[in-house]
Amino acid sequence: MPTEAARTGPASGALLLCRAAPASVAPVAHLLREPMRLTRAGDEWSVLVPEGRPWRDGAEPVDRVVTGWTTALAVGAPWPVLALWWDPGHAGFTFASGFRRPVGFEWLASGVPVGEDEAMRTFAARLGLDPVLDVEALDRLAEPDSAADAGTRLRGLLAVLARVGVSLPAGLAPGAPADRLLEAAAGRPDSLPVEWPGWRDAVAERGTVDHSRLGPWMPWTGGPRARALALAQVAAGLPLLVEGLRRRGGGWVTAGALLLAHGALGLTYALTHPPD
Repeated sequence: MPTEAARTGPASGALLLCRAAPASVAPVAHLLREPMRLTRAGDEWSVLVPEGRPWRDGAEPVDRVVTGWTTALAVGAPWPVLALWWDPGHAGFTFASGFRRPVGFEWLASGVPVGEDEAMRTFAARLGLDPVLDVEALDRLAEPDSAADAGTRLRGLLAVLARVGVSLPAGLAPGAPADRLLEAAAGRPDSLPVEWPGWRDAVAERGTVDHSRLGPWMPWTGGPRARALALAQVAAGLPLLVEGLRRRGGGWVTAGALLLAHGALGLTYALTHPPD
């Protein structure tokens, strides 16, 4: 059972925003092997609310964990992923799309920016934000402001994201303890649990997925392009895993392991479900 301190703070936590409907996100998200709740966060967005065992158990800082998750989800799907994260001393975001290197920004708890301005502009360009109005708003978030703490900075970021359709449900506020976030997400009528079903069930599930919702590049849709993506995931995951082990970087180990798992799952499906 979580302690009272874990319920009331200071807390660490994260929200993972995916630019896709929940039906498209769920088959990919369970590969993270982390219990989560999944619900809508706007017409074109979904949000994953993780239980957060890796950082709640003290095994790894929240920012490293979500960097690995975000990278793996973005490479494994045709839509981008944005993670908002926070702990007692910091808060920030990580954005990933495809095979490109993730970008992000960080603030101290007091709101002091410790990221690079260029990261904000790269983030805006990759997400398709307005190159003038939205970039100006993001630039202000990267400037010193004695009246804005880290929570205020994340709320400012969400205000910018509202222009591309992000709308977090009530109760899913950055900075809240994980238990409170999970409770709020579970109370939504469209909420789905996300849990790892095991390899056999995961492969079997691929045959029941509506592939038209996932895009032609998903590794379980069949065909040469899907097999090529699965091989690319394996090829990308192996060096990430090796580098993470060398540097003892848990986030990159997570990303490498998940890419290997996702690619292997795609190849397994291709071998067990040959095209007609």
